[in-house]
Amino acid sequence: MKLLVINGPNLNFLGIRERQIYGKRDYEYLLNMIAQKAKEMNAEIEVFQSNHEGAIIDRIQDAYFDGTQGIVINPGAYTHYSYAIHDALASVTMPKIEIHISDITSREEFRKISVTAPACDGQIFGLGLEGYLKAIDEVVRQVEAC
Repeated sequence: MKLLVINGPNLNFLGIRERQIYGKRDYEYLLNMIAQKAKEMNAEIEVFQSNHEGAIIDRIQDAYFDGTQGIVINPGAYTHYSYAIHDALASVTMPKIEIHISDITSREEFRKISVTAPACDGQIFGLGLEGYLKAIDEVVRQVEAC
């Protein structure tokens, strides 16, 4: 199975930014956690991170052609206003799960709205980094159901 995890702006600053919200574990910890999950599943999981909207859109579009079977995406702040990422997600047919480390429903008003979630097949939030593992499990379930 070939999966793609996309992380948007500032996710590379895990462990540095707003530790009271995102925790003390850094981005390398997240990458290792996902790599371990891939090994356990005997799956290929690529992790892509960019602070640039266009690069994220390009990677979503590339996934259509490269055999990617499912996407887990944390669009970061783009969640709340990027209709361009929404449209890119809507244009690819594989299962897609949106993930957020914090509980976006209990934060600032603008964070409660996701313009990207309607282009996905599910949303997981508020489970910390472990939410990524749950999102991977869910996208695999959906891929296998197809």
